[in-house]
Amino acid sequence: MGFNPFTLFSKQKSSIDFRGATDWHSHILPGVDDGVSDLGTSLKILARYEELGFRRVWLTPHIMEDIPNRPDDLKNRYEDLKTAYNGSIELRLAAENMMDELFVERLDARELLPIGDKGDSLLVETSYFTPPANLFGIIDSIFSSGYFPVLAHAERYVYMDQRHYDRLHTRGVRMQLNLLSLSGNYGKAVTEKAHRLLELGYYDRVGSDIHRPAQLEILSSLSIEKKYCEKFSRLLNFFD
Repeated sequence: MGFNPFTLFSKQKSSIDFRGATDWHSHILPGVDDGVSDLGTSLKILARYEELGFRRVWLTPHIMEDIPNRPDDLKNRYEDLKTAYNGSIELRLAAENMMDELFVERLDARELLPIGDKGDSLLVETSYFTPPANLFGIIDSIFSSGYFPVLAHAERYVYMDQRHYDRLHTRGVRMQLNLLSLSGNYGKAVTEKAHRLLELGYYDRVGSDIHRPAQLEILSSLSIEKKYCEKFSRLLNFFD
């Protein structure tokens, strides 16, 4: 009998057990973007992650025109964190790439930090409110370069309606669900959209998108409607 990551919460909802889970999107790498600012806080978050039972965490700092991190610099900071951390969680480094001109330049130069052990996927995002002028052209370029785009926090884009998601899914774009979207943390509309995309089977991965310790309390008390449990279970323990 397979492991069931849910325990009884109510007649309508189940609490989430994160044992064995992979976090595919986090801003725990310290001092590199708008996420965690110092090493001590990173270690504090990872200690709580251990208590929750996470198996693996992908560190995905921003790379964008406003935060022009370079892969080599991020790798150095990553090595510092790995040296300081002696816990049980497997740490991995990738990046969250804004699909702007800087990303296009990095893609052309193959100066990237892919996500996934196969090294064939890129975590990407756009502005929450407006798409890049050539969104689907950039996506085609990602595929042409030999990568699969993984759209970060797919449910949070205000400008996207169901036609966008259908087109992205048909094209083969993978989508990542923010765990905190299930809590109403970003508003009712985002939660409703997350449920709809989950029900459609459009998500491929889940991530916390955690930026600060205060979000740990929300993460540790998350629940999900029971009708979504089967699909969510597959995502929670997806391991690549």
